[in-house]
Amino acid sequence: MDITYLLEKSMQDHDHLCPRQILGVRIGLAGMKALGFCEPPVKKELLVIAETDGCFVDGVTAATGCTVGHRTLRVEDYGKVAATIVATKTGRAVRVVPRLDVRERACRFIPEESRHYFAQMQAYQVMPDEELLSIQEVILNTRVEKIISRAGIRVNCDACGEEIMNEREIISDGSTLCHACAGDGYYQSALKYDLNLSLLAL
Repeated sequence: MDITYLLEKSMQDHDHLCPRQILGVRIGLAGMKALGFCEPPVKKELLVIAETDGCFVDGVTAATGCTVGHRTLRVEDYGKVAATIVATKTGRAVRVVPRLDVRERACRFIPEESRHYFAQMQAYQVMPDEELLSIQEVILNTRVEKIISRAGIRVNCDACGEEIMNEREIISDGSTLCHACAGDGYYQSALKYDLNLSLLAL
């Protein structure tokens, strides 16, 4: 299996190639293969949920064609080099991760290379899937239809007035709220934060 073209593609936004990019390519290819895809489908038939960001995702994107811009790639940042690949028409999903001892396996696979990093670089490109990866069929906690949602669906938050797309609103006590106003946001108003600090100082 020659993945040189995909590795070059994954390097387009980088000035180097690293083991995580290679794992991203291999994980993307293995996930597609497990779902019966020989190559990335033309239409939005695949969804990838990556469990970390960075170079790894560039490798997955190169292999699968899934991107944030096309709404076929999501990042749930668990800090893990892992991805779940979903066939959107059937909902079937497989989670692909490197084997727990993959670094040691790589060193054994390329014994002539004493430098671990470079052994990984070489081995990850050529190791058989069964030596490199663990593939498990999984069931999503949220239906794939809900994750993907429908285009053109928009509502306004009853609290802040901002527009919410893709059915991401939260209904609470009869009110339509965005995640931030429902208390589930990743940020808070600096004004509110300053006020809280002032109250604590009293």
